[in-house]
Amino acid sequence: MDTNDISILAIESSCDETSASIILNGKVLNNIVATQSVHEKYGGVVPELASRAHQENIIPVVEEALKTSGLDKSQLSAVAFTRGPGLMGALLVGVSFAKAFAYARKIPLIEVNHMQAHVLAHFIEDPKPSFPFLCLTVSGGHTQLVLVKSPLEMQVIGETRDDAVGEAFDKTAKLLGLPYPGGPLIDRYAKEGNPRAFDFPITRMPDLDYSFSGIKTAVLYFLRDQLKANPKFIEENLADLCASIQYSLIEMLLIKLKAAVKQYGVKEIAIAGGVSANSGLRKTLTELANRKGWNLYIPKFEYCTDNAGMIAMAAHYKYVAGEFSSMDVTPLAKMKI
Repeated sequence: MDTNDISILAIESSCDETSASIILNGKVLNNIVATQSVHEKYGGVVPELASRAHQENIIPVVEEALKTSGLDKSQLSAVAFTRGPGLMGALLVGVSFAKAFAYARKIPLIEVNHMQAHVLAHFIEDPKPSFPFLCLTVSGGHTQLVLVKSPLEMQVIGETRDDAVGEAFDKTAKLLGLPYPGGPLIDRYAKEGNPRAFDFPITRMPDLDYSFSGIKTAVLYFLRDQLKANPKFIEENLADLCASIQYSLIEMLLIKLKAAVKQYGVKEIAIAGGVSANSGLRKTLTELANRKGWNLYIPKFEYCTDNAGMIAMAAHYKYVAGEFSSMDVTPLAKMKI
């Protein structure tokens, strides 16, 4: 390895995925992820259990990342970590490990904003979007429209005022009696259903902002009324219900995206975050892009959910720009782009 090479160990621990990745000169060499299954029986992520699982997983995933990269820890130029946003206890595990690692190796620390990293996942592999581009960032905790001017210059031009779209997927899935995480199950059943079988409200917010709490309430009352008349209503209409809910959520996302394209005159369009793995959203957005003449970029599934590969990519740009953190850095549960 040349002495001018930039090699970074990146760590992601914002929620319930413990992940480590090595990037060498801007090329992600691996992306090791340990998924936590302990939360399934609780119907959602339990913060205390998440932080404990991170403590158990972080050393094995870092060891695996180093082993499969072919690099020794003595060859690393820096160590990067997710500072936020996320669960405080979970973030603390990654931040503490990174600080200890950097101190022991006498190498720089690089803090990464989790949401910026989701956007920069598009630069892990080809094709890559050209600047400026619009990124619809959708996950369990966030829904944002981001104008990306450069790797380190991003502007949030619209975001949810309440629930994130991923949260809306999971909460409506719970109302249907589906286990956690329910979003992927809605996607699966929706493939067999009629998206126009049931009409759920499309919330209209000012400017480019979103709101997803209304559809959750609408589904709650709709199901309450239908189940009074037919206790087997959900069972008999599950596919159509999932397809109709998914259709409404996707429609809300794309109404604002189309408005943003018109307002900013940008036709380079990207999607990022865990909900970008939703096949219905991918299909609908691809069809829309083809009709509108947009250049559309969607990451591989493994770079849509929380992963250290995207943290590594963001860290590479920050290293080149000379943006490093001090040893007194602390995690932030809330952190804006």
